[in-house]
Amino acid sequence: MSERINRREMLHGTAVAGASIWLCGRSVGADAKSPNDKLDIAVIGPGGQGKINLNALAQQNIVAICDVDDQRAGKAYQRFPKAKKYYDYRRLFDEMESQIDAVVISTPDHTHFHPAMMAMRMGKHCYCEKPMAHNMTQVRAMTELAAEKKVATQLGVQRHVYPNMHRIVELIRSGAIGPVKECYAWVATDRGMPPMPTEFPAVPSHLKWDLWLGPAPERAYSPDTYAPYKWRFWWDFGTGEMGNWGCHILDIPYWALGLRYPNHVAASGPPVDAQRTPKSMDVRYEFPARGDQPPVTLHWLHTKKGPAVLAENNLSHPGSGVLFVGSEGMLLCDFKKRKLYPEKKFADFEPPPRSIPDSPGFHQEWINACKGGPPATCNFDYSGPLAETVTLGNVAYRVGHEFAWDAAQMQAPGSDDVQPWLSEPYREGWEI
Repeated sequence: MSERINRREMLHGTAVAGASIWLCGRSVGADAKSPNDKLDIAVIGPGGQGKINLNALAQQNIVAICDVDDQRAGKAYQRFPKAKKYYDYRRLFDEMESQIDAVVISTPDHTHFHPAMMAMRMGKHCYCEKPMAHNMTQVRAMTELAAEKKVATQLGVQRHVYPNMHRIVELIRSGAIGPVKECYAWVATDRGMPPMPTEFPAVPSHLKWDLWLGPAPERAYSPDTYAPYKWRFWWDFGTGEMGNWGCHILDIPYWALGLRYPNHVAASGPPVDAQRTPKSMDVRYEFPARGDQPPVTLHWLHTKKGPAVLAENNLSHPGSGVLFVGSEGMLLCDFKKRKLYPEKKFADFEPPPRSIPDSPGFHQEWINACKGGPPATCNFDYSGPLAETVTLGNVAYRVGHEFAWDAAQMQAPGSDDVQPWLSEPYREGWEI
């Protein structure tokens, strides 16, 4: 089989496989593995964050490893010499469909969607790194397919299991600071707008550049410009700091406030660059009331200095964080710290009883779910709306104006110019 597989043939094969997978009893809904059985896992992208995921899952059966860069993946190949080696995940699925239970995807943002959809169409469980996919249409498709196929999923928002996160959620839900109508979340960095490439040497022998590009538009290789890390600051491949940190930091208010989809969004920042993500950005989301909780305005800030609201309230918080503003006080926090304000008012405050149980471990949650246990805490039903909200912030920034948002229809009423930014074309041979 050639390295570049005909896309229509591949999709036909996966469609047939998807029809038969439910008959052979490998789906979680039909015949889940017992808790004592090991999962047969294929790992796509074992370098970088993928190495952390691989380490966490090493006690399972790693039966296949796929990577386009022999240098980045070399240690994984050495550690798991029995795992079959692939450069092209399409070939992996074609050859090993009946030999895998689950797939872990830790690739650049632009190559999350294709392998995830292939895997879930076959009834395979899916662990995918944030921000889930490269655009809103992809995220929605993955969320809906996971529900349809009843596969176990987990988005790589690993800080969700931190004990401090649990305590923050319990504080907000208990009404400690009263109803929350406004919330600020920020990442304290100015990364973005990398230099334009100036050198275009031959692609190094250890890298399959065409496969690294995948569905993205073709462009010349340039050393240390895109791979292995700076891809996240190029629109064709990444989603900027909004996608990089948004899912992690916005997970705090999303969980605590029970958020799903916003109904209005606005964004501002430096002039939009057609190719590169910005060094700063402000996004304002409006969320409707949820049960007895009032509507809430959620501010996302990509800023080196932190939000002005801290200085306005004589608060100090170095680094990234979240500020909940309630009718009875404020909660300033991050993944490992939390503090209630005004300090005098809460000096003798007794925290609510703990109600959120400790996690067995972020990856272990997913393993348990794959074997028929409860859904992982960041399964796609929870994390899909979070990932959509993150990508919607980028859309608002690139469109250049605020708009109302109808999440059910995935439309911006009265703003037809928004629609083209919700999806993207794929390079020939990668249509799906």
